[in-house]
Amino acid sequence: MTIAPPLPRLSAVLSLVSLLALLCAGGLKAQWIGYPTADVPRRSDGSVDLQAPAPRLPSGKPDLSGIWVPVNPNRRSNGEDVASDGNDIASSPHMANIGADLPGGLPYQDWLRPVVKQRTENLAIDDPHIRCLPDNFLRAYGLPHMLKYVHTDGLWVTLNEMNAGYRQVFTDARALPEDPTPSWQGYSSAHWEGDTLVVDTVGVRDDTWIDWNGSVLTEAARVREKISRPDYGHVVIEVTVDDPRAYTQPWTVTLRQRIVVDAELIDEICLENEQFVRLMGLTPEPAANP
Repeated sequence: MTIAPPLPRLSAVLSLVSLLALLCAGGLKAQWIGYPTADVPRRSDGSVDLQAPAPRLPSGKPDLSGIWVPVNPNRRSNGEDVASDGNDIASSPHMANIGADLPGGLPYQDWLRPVVKQRTENLAIDDPHIRCLPDNFLRAYGLPHMLKYVHTDGLWVTLNEMNAGYRQVFTDARALPEDPTPSWQGYSSAHWEGDTLVVDTVGVRDDTWIDWNGSVLTEAARVREKISRPDYGHVVIEVTVDDPRAYTQPWTVTLRQRIVVDAELIDEICLENEQFVRLMGLTPEPAANP
């Protein structure tokens, strides 16, 4: 069963969350706005050549470095796929329902199906994201925030513009911990299969939200990402989730991102003067000092 969000009401909540994010962001005058990105392949008209070859690491493997945002087919210029300048960021279609492309939707276990239904119907009012808690990496791929990848031959780091979050993936194929202390991003080890970076992750926290509907990962989850950069302008992430506590069988989705040029990360600290809970009437107004 595919659980679709109530779009008009969901849009209202998303608009409020976006407004709060903008209010929390730092002043634009102090940021690196419009500073040209180095080594960008361009066509004769000056536009970014998204289909140019992907850059390479010293080892010869594809370099994932860059700033990335979700691909949304509805946010194109005259139907053409173009590079982002950081001012046209849209969420992925997978933001609300990461299993939107799966026939029948995600294969929820019986206990999880009513939980997701309730979270969808109450507009995800308990969502950790709108309460300014960290976003798991799967969810971050679809949210309307920039992600900066810093890639070397031994390490791939993701810097999340939202709340200055980070994730590190060790690319030396090290063994994953057998009894990890659960964490927001889990523990990730990667190896190369040709030009595809294969990342295995374990050790995420129970009830880790991965979409707006309230689908989750549990501590039993094992996530495999197959990440490729087919050209300069795009990253493709094939994700397989094997979580027998939450789902009746493993499932796979493909998430896509496009490059951002001539822009940089900007402080977007939701935790500073966070007002969402109060504005939505979830808690009483703070008592005045006597």
